Amino acid sequence: MDIRVFHNSDRRQVIALWQELGLVVPWNDPDKDIERKLSVDPDTFFVGEVEGKLIATMMVGYDGHRGWVNYLAVSPSHQRRGYASKLMAYAEEILIGKGCPKLNLQVRVTNKKVLRFYQSMGYIDDQAVSLGKRLIPDI
Repeated sequence: MDIRVFHNSDRRQVIALWQELGLVVPWNDPDKDIERKLSVDPDTFFVGEVEGKLIATMMVGYDGHRGWVNYLAVSPSHQRRGYASKLMAYAEEILIGKGCPKLNLQVRVTNKKVLRFYQSMGYIDDQAVSLGKRLIPDI
């Protein structure tokens, strides 16, 4: 898999992948999420390609205190081939290069498969509660 920075021409394929994987929820407009990422740090929005076909995505962020990964997605037909692990290793490398001391993730507690994936990569439950407050509604 080749990893490269997102191009606006990828948008339709990216959103279709997110929809296929159930990452699009009513309270998050994927077009707005993409626009927000592109306005803040476009060089850390990545796609993965195999033989020229977009099969994966990942948004990486760093706020000077913690790193974050959002929208890590691999198409179902390409899962269980190490692509998600390769993306996470790439994210870790980018964040280490920025001096980031810790990478945080948010995973829904009901998503046991994804939790097991991250645990297999050394991520642990920080025993913290994630709180959120919508400041700008997407709907």
